[in-house]
Amino acid sequence: MIIQKTENSRISTFDPNNFSFGNTFSDHMIICEYEDGKWGEVKLVPYGPLLFTPAMMGVNYGQACFEGMKAYKDKDGQVFLFRPEKNFERINKSAARLAMPQVTEEIFLDGLKALIDVDREWIPQGEGNSLYIRPLIFATEEALKARVANKYMFAIVATPAKMYYTEPVSVKISDHYSRAASGGVGSAKAAGNYAASFYPTQLAMEEGYDQIIWTDDATHEYFEESGTMNVFVRINDTIYTPPTSEKILDGVTRDSFIQLAKRRGFEIKIEPIKVKDVIEAQKNGTLKEVWGVGTAVVTTVFQALGYNGEKLELPRLSDEESFAVILKNDLVNLQNNLSEDPFGWRVLVDHALETV
Repeated sequence: MIIQKTENSRISTFDPNNFSFGNTFSDHMIICEYEDGKWGEVKLVPYGPLLFTPAMMGVNYGQACFEGMKAYKDKDGQVFLFRPEKNFERINKSAARLAMPQVTEEIFLDGLKALIDVDREWIPQGEGNSLYIRPLIFATEEALKARVANKYMFAIVATPAKMYYTEPVSVKISDHYSRAASGGVGSAKAAGNYAASFYPTQLAMEEGYDQIIWTDDATHEYFEESGTMNVFVRINDTIYTPPTSEKILDGVTRDSFIQLAKRRGFEIKIEPIKVKDVIEAQKNGTLKEVWGVGTAVVTTVFQALGYNGEKLELPRLSDEESFAVILKNDLVNLQNNLSEDPFGWRVLVDHALETV
C-alpha cells in the first residue's frame, strides 16, 4: 500500500456537535485503479478531487456501485467496524451484476482499515454518532462506447454521521412506481437505482409524506423496500420482513435485526408481505408497528401509511413496547461496544498506521 498522509489536516475545523452528514469529509481517501485486466496498488491519499472528463464511461453508461458502512468509537477511544466482510461480499456481488471487476479481500479490507486508522479522529463519540464509510467502484475509461469499460477505480471516502431521522416518519405505499423489476439490478447497490427513486419520492413528499414503501413491479400487491431501507412489519407480536431476491437488497442491518430478534425470542417470519394484509391489520387494530432499517438510518419507525388517498395512522408505542426500538438499542449497543458481541460482528481497528 502506498501511504501519503496529508500535511494539512482539517480536523481542527471539525465540530462534532455541529456538522452536516454527507457534506463533511475526513482527511484521507483510498483509491485503487484497474487497467489491463488487473487492479493496481492501493493508495491512501489526502481527500480531494480526481481528474476525469465528461466522457468517463461510468457517468455515461452507469457502471457504478457502492456500499454503505460505519465505524464506531467507544468510550475508551477504541474504534470498531461492524460486519465489514458482509459489505465486501455485497460490493463484489454488485460489481459482477454490472459487469465490473471484483476487488480482492486485501484491497477492500486492508484499504478500509488503513483509512479508518489514519482518520480515527474524525469519528465522533456519543449516542447515534459514527463515521459513515462509502466504498465504491466505477468505470473511468474515457470513451463514448456502449460497452463494458476497460478501466475502473475502487475508492473509499468517509463522512462523520449522526442520527438520521429523530422523529417517526410518514410513508406512502406506492401503487405505480417500483424500485426494481424482475431480472433487473434491485439486489445490487447500483448507483442508478437511487437516481430512479428520486422522482417518485419527490412526488410523495409533495403529498406530505417523507418516504415511499416500494411495492412489486408486477402487481403492487407486496411490500418490497421502503426508501433506501429494508422494511419490517409487526402484526400482533409477530415480525414480518420480505425475503431477499433479485429485487430486494440483502441489507446488513436487515440481517442483523433478524438475528437479534431470534436471539430475543421474538417470532419473525421471512415471507412476502401483502399490502392488503397490512391495511387490514391497521383497520382491525392488530398492526403494531412498521419500520425501515439501513446503515445510515439504523431504524426509522413509521407513524402513518398513505394508501388509496388515505393516511392511516399507526400506534405510538413506548420504547419499552416497541420491538423496533428494542432491536435498534440491541444493535447500537453492540456496535458501540456497550454490550457483549455473541455473534463476533465487531472488528477492532488497531493502530497499524500510527508509526507510518
